[in-house]
Amino acid sequence: MTEDSRFQVLRNDEDQYSLWPMDVEIPAGWHRTGQEGTEAECAAYVDEVWTDMRPRSLRERMEEGAGR
Repeated sequence: MTEDSRFQVLRNDEDQYSLWPMDVEIPAGWHRTGQEGTEAECAAYVDEVWTDMRPRSLRERMEEGAGR
């Protein structure tokens, strides 16, 4: 990878994010977010949008438990 390498941001069903090279096939279970750019640009986007690192299933269980 070089400084000019292009990346995309992927998200899985648990709302976890990953930077992924544009020229590499997307693995099963991951989906494009539409964000593309340099590694630094994509990392900045992830830092902005991924504010709760807990997997979605854990957040939902915790919310259900709080409602009891």
